Amino acid sequence: VQLQASGGGVVQAGDSLTLSCAASGVLFRSYTVGWFRQAPGKEREFVACFSWDGKTKYADPVKGRFTVSRDNAKNTVFLQMRDLKPEDTAVYYCAVTTVIWGRVTEDNHYRYWGQGTLVTVSS
Repeated sequence: VQLQASGGGVVQAGDSLTLSCAASGVLFRSYTVGWFRQAPGKEREFVACFSWDGKTKYADPVKGRFTVSRDNAKNTVFLQMRDLKPEDTAVYYCAVTTVIWGRVTEDNHYRYWGQGTLVTVSS
């Protein structure tokens, strides 16, 4: 199983960016795919996820600004980020899990992880 996160970059506050997570060896439609991020000096935190049956969940800091979606044909999950803020600066990771919905925000339940893509938001 390999997950490939991409789409990071350097943007200014207020800009938009879309991250992609492509997979081989696993079908996203059978898993919950989560996005996490880790800012310098901070612990990794949950950002958003998309379940096998189409449910979504977002962390409070990104609600209303980020949208997670899935393209089954491409076996890819996207994280659309708009109105980016400097505090969104982090390495963003995608991962997959089969844990119950009530625990999808807990990173220890995710089995496979991508390598991360860096998002830098300047003020």
